[in-house]
Amino acid sequence: MRLNRNVVGVAAALLSTTVSISAHHAFSAEFDAKKPISLEGSVTKVEWINPHSWIHMEVTSANGKAEEWMIEMGSVGTLVRRGFTKNILPTGSKIEISGYRAKDGSRRANGRDATFADGRSFLLGSSGTGAPYDKQ
Repeated sequence: MRLNRNVVGVAAALLSTTVSISAHHAFSAEFDAKKPISLEGSVTKVEWINPHSWIHMEVTSANGKAEEWMIEMGSVGTLVRRGFTKNILPTGSKIEISGYRAKDGSRRANGRDATFADGRSFLLGSSGTGAPYDKQ
């Protein structure tokens, strides 16, 4: 009887680990590698969170209308290792983002690169997500 409880306990632990790992989405689940996008605008908010940080920005569309966009970045740890810190991008900063558009057509994108007004450039994505040019 004790052996059965141990087996059930171990099986439950393994199953819960498998579920949490698979809950993290791959690039291709939400973004379209065939729809590259380039956005220029002003930062309205930065969410410094895991598993993905986000840049919110106001972009002026082709018809002159202001649009709010959300840009997904890598994890906090990944960004910090690349020199991208919480204070590097204050609200109002001008930024250019290249990346890939959301499959659902919403104003969301997976950010690949960011170029700041002073010319600094950062890689925003995390490797191994399935995004184009990832090192697998």
